[in-house]
Amino acid sequence: MAVSAPTSKFDIVMLGASGFTGKQVLKEALKFLTNFNSLAIAGRDPSKLAQALNWAARPNPPPSIPILAADTADAASLRLLCGRARLLLNCVGPFRLHGEPVVAACVAAGCDYLDITGEAEFMERVEREYHAQAVKNETLVVSACGFDSVPAEMGFLFHSRQWVGPARPNRVEAYLGLESEKRIVGNFGTFESAVMAVKDLKEMEQRRVIRVKPKIPGPPPKGEIIEHQKKIGLWGVTLPSADATLVGRTLSTLTESPHGLPGLNESEEMVEKRKAFWSSVKPAHFGVKLGSKSLLHLFGFITIGIFIGLLGRFSFGRWLLLKYPSIFTFGGFSKNGPSEEEIASASFKMWFIGHGFSNESLAAEGNTKPDTEIITRVMGPEMGYVTTPIILVQCALILHTQRNNLPKGGVYTPGVVFGPTDLQERLQQNGISFDFISKSSLST
Repeated sequence: MAVSAPTSKFDIVMLGASGFTGKQVLKEALKFLTNFNSLAIAGRDPSKLAQALNWAARPNPPPSIPILAADTADAASLRLLCGRARLLLNCVGPFRLHGEPVVAACVAAGCDYLDITGEAEFMERVEREYHAQAVKNETLVVSACGFDSVPAEMGFLFHSRQWVGPARPNRVEAYLGLESEKRIVGNFGTFESAVMAVKDLKEMEQRRVIRVKPKIPGPPPKGEIIEHQKKIGLWGVTLPSADATLVGRTLSTLTESPHGLPGLNESEEMVEKRKAFWSSVKPAHFGVKLGSKSLLHLFGFITIGIFIGLLGRFSFGRWLLLKYPSIFTFGGFSKNGPSEEEIASASFKMWFIGHGFSNESLAAEGNTKPDTEIITRVMGPEMGYVTTPIILVQCALILHTQRNNLPKGGVYTPGVVFGPTDLQERLQQNGISFDFISKSSLST
């Protein structure tokens, strides 16, 4: 076990590296070890962290990476940890229970922060409580730097930029399709976050941050809860995820700052690149649907959603759901999580189906129906344990190497911070593709 001098500073500190997702992030980070000047891992139990490092490095011997003790329930340990880090990667969930003390310590220390949460209540709370201080201390706080919600955000930005010239989108709907040769079991932490989100809904609605809404041409779309998209062969049911919320936050920020947010000390080249990027992004109504080739499977998803929605409102119902996750999800989630074979066999496709106008002036004529459809797609390996580590590590590399070109400080979405950077290209080089599929006219 490597020991570091108590005053040494690290470029990257990974908190929670011994958890199931944390181990996968560490494994991905080791591929890029030479890209970081210094990397340390941290958590409650140094012996478990050493085991995780051995696992992540196999079949090679573990590299000499400092192991630091820190506990999310111990504010003093977090202060010491964040005082030694330039950037902290947080993999300790559920974030609604363990995330806020870590953010508070990072903001106080002026240490940049990235995490992999998809918990909307936590993200709204952090923005509400810490944005002003993060701006003052020039600390970047960026949540959802994993499958939630980078494929949705970067996928939307990629799709939006396909509407060139006078063409403008009105509605973009993302259909998430999951594919696997084996039946994959979901991680219990993800299920727990979904159950607890129901409990937080009422408070979140009452305390939601009021945002500037972008101007979108044409009438608001009448989205159906269940839709069938023949071109991609999927049925879709509305998915109450954080993806749509984060895209909305990004578009709200863009409405207030049409050229994006200036960097800490950005180059003239980056200024031009940033302005060109954001001027090509066009806002649209955005939603996400869980897709399935089988309508029967879709009703299975709906039944699970009903269980969570009804039982999640009451403490006894939440206890039942969390005690017996496999029963209430028909084996979809388990406290053991997926096997390595299940992870290796899984992949995702996220289709973006956009309806809009071939010429923006058409939308000004009243209730004109959209006359153009554009389809794009983001696809990649298994979501939680392969795609999420790829995304978090690439975001960390950009923040490490391009800090002067990124916003000075504040609590922002991944889209706002990483949209104009080379994140899309980096993801494509690491197995997550962005594809233009088709453009066609709609009969009106």
